[in-house]
Amino acid sequence: MTCPSCGAEGAAGAFCSACGARLAPAPAAAAHDAPVLATTSAGAALRYQLVGGNAFASARVELSPGQSIRAEAGAMVAMSGNVDLQAQLQGGVVGALKRMVTRESLFVSTFTATNGAGEVILAPAVPGDVIGVELGGRALLVQSSSWLASELEVRLDTEFAGFRGLFAGEGLFFIRASGEGTILLSSFGAIVRRAIPAGARYVVDTGHVVAFDARMPFEVRKASRRGWMRSLLSGEALVAEFAGPGEVWLQTRNLRSLAGALFPFFPTQQQGGGLGQLFGD
Repeated sequence: MTCPSCGAEGAAGAFCSACGARLAPAPAAAAHDAPVLATTSAGAALRYQLVGGNAFASARVELSPGQSIRAEAGAMVAMSGNVDLQAQLQGGVVGALKRMVTRESLFVSTFTATNGAGEVILAPAVPGDVIGVELGGRALLVQSSSWLASELEVRLDTEFAGFRGLFAGEGLFFIRASGEGTILLSSFGAIVRRAIPAGARYVVDTGHVVAFDARMPFEVRKASRRGWMRSLLSGEALVAEFAGPGEVWLQTRNLRSLAGALFPFFPTQQQGGGLGQLFGD
């Protein structure tokens, strides 16, 4: 450090060793700035930063003048004053009915920067991670609660999962995202990406699947090949087995498992008081 009073080089500490003048401390990082997890990949049209850590992640999307992004209803945390918000039925009445069977909101929100650039901060409903995936012409199958937002160029549809989805307890339908552009995925817990090479098979607990390449075949089966009893005793019961090549994104936590872990701590009617006991009533 150079002393601003005498110009001595190599000055260190709170005072200059040559003239005794007080040295200005180095500027500290702003305490309110959240750590940046990831930023927009090169060549992407959508600019964003993922902040907040893997447990409480959010996406700060930077919109160019006139640029729009489509997001799940209720996902907005904050936005610039010049950003216009419109809620609409995605795909009309038919599209709304399809979204209803995926247990999502009938409406989606579209944010558009007007009169200059703007920003939108988006976050999922549960604590967890957020990542951005560039589709590049491919299609992904996304579990219904993991779609957070996407560019308008991304085509969204509902795909029937067959009774595999019903037996797995994850629902009969996936959200199919295809085309060009960026899609933001969310999870409960951190997101882990696994690339599955050609000819390889990969097994995932059904409650931990976030998204996967639509081209990958998969089947839902019992966790243990030695019978249902061993599968049930393992606590896994059903798993999804994928065949490569392709990619699968996993979440490190399972919301159903959390609900099951908390259930014994809720008071019952026999105990009296109901949920009011939790709040001191």
